[in-house]
Amino acid sequence: MVKSLRVAYMGTPQFAVPTLQALLASRHVVCGVITQPDRPRGRGQQVSFAPVKAVALEHGLPVFQPERLRVPEVEAMLRTWAPDLGVVAAYGKIIPESLIQIPPLGMINVHASLLPRLRGAAPIHRAVIDGDTETGVTIMRIVKALDAGAMFAKVARPIGPDETSDAVERDLADLGATLLVSVVDQIAGGTSREEAQDDTLATYAARLTKEEGLIDWSLSATAIHNRVRGLYPWPHAYTYLGDRRLILLATRSGAESVKAQPGTIVAIVSDGFEVAAGQGRVIVEQVQPEGGRSMRAREFLAGHRIQPGERFTPAPAPPAGHTRPS
Repeated sequence: MVKSLRVAYMGTPQFAVPTLQALLASRHVVCGVITQPDRPRGRGQQVSFAPVKAVALEHGLPVFQPERLRVPEVEAMLRTWAPDLGVVAAYGKIIPESLIQIPPLGMINVHASLLPRLRGAAPIHRAVIDGDTETGVTIMRIVKALDAGAMFAKVARPIGPDETSDAVERDLADLGATLLVSVVDQIAGGTSREEAQDDTLATYAARLTKEEGLIDWSLSATAIHNRVRGLYPWPHAYTYLGDRRLILLATRSGAESVKAQPGTIVAIVSDGFEVAAGQGRVIVEQVQPEGGRSMRAREFLAGHRIQPGERFTPAPAPPAGHTRPS
């Protein structure tokens, strides 16, 4: 019979919730949760609990929210909980080696890629942006080097050509939760196996920034479409029409090229408008004007007199009577 382990859990966003719930439903005991401090969230920037904290409190678990991990209080708290194993899922910060060494069985991580590809902070979004047709989850041992530890298990999931990163993330969260509990069971039963990563195949998934949402219309239609869906729901892809920023929420890519400068609106169609790219054309289906709400492209067009030949730009147009400095 597999024995019950005491597990210290570290996680913060929604991606980490299914894993915590799966552990709570398992034979193992979650002895405490470390999550990031409460921060302003949403459009109103109201301070609220992160998803993992909300679930932990619902189940009466001890919750610790340090601003920094490299302080004596964190190590002392973890030792007080006396975990056999640490489990991490999207905590949001690198775990110091001093904490990794506290649980006798070490710490393991639910990482949202098929390692060694896409180590780092944003593997799901980068997989979509890169146009990958497959991704997955890897359960790996946490070591000092970033996402470089030995792997216990993997599960793959295809990425559809029009799927957004949030849809992929929801599925990976559930797949990772199931896989994680099976690995914990194996560790508890002494049957787990670890496979070293091939570091020569490693790639890095850098953290997302708002600035990279700016669309470069000289890219191919496929690359632009992948960026739109990869940066959804944050930080969003955007462009400028006249003096206003326009967020692109949903697009399709068309293979047929047109003789027009990239960024030029070439046609108004039933479900939106078509924009020339460096190769092919992008069909824009859903947008959000700056300061406004999300809407279908046809609704946007009804309130804005846009004609074929107008062009999206990488910066807002200057006010009438002004010119941009050279």
